[in-house]
Amino acid sequence: MTQQIPLITDAELEVMRVLWAKPNCPSIEVVNQMADLMGWSPNTTRTLLSRLVQKEAAGTKPEEGSKRSYLFYPLISEQEYLRSETKSFMKKLYGGSLKPMLANFLQDKKLNAKEIEDLKALFDETGSDDQQGKREI
Repeated sequence: MTQQIPLITDAELEVMRVLWAKPNCPSIEVVNQMADLMGWSPNTTRTLLSRLVQKEAAGTKPEEGSKRSYLFYPLISEQEYLRSETKSFMKKLYGGSLKPMLANFLQDKKLNAKEIEDLKALFDETGSDDQQGKREI
């Protein structure tokens, strides 16, 4: 059974990026990084960490040798999150179909020869699931 990925706000996603980069990160380090990266107050970061724990996107455990410091770690991988968000985006905007999404993106951008070859290689690796060019995500 696939794990249900919780809805994560843009602000919570910034905190998750810190946890994905450094699992088992002390809370003070998360607070300091968010202050540096986003200019957030410690309370803002602590609130977001608390929400992520409540949503079961992140976990917490006491830091070894400390009675007051906690380590935070992701309960979902970045890849799981990206896959879930991509599926949601595709379903919402393109009915789950890859072809119209690619056509829409490519309307405004011309690909160079290297990008075209890279895409061809990617499609060759993943294969085609049906004959009509409608590939479900």
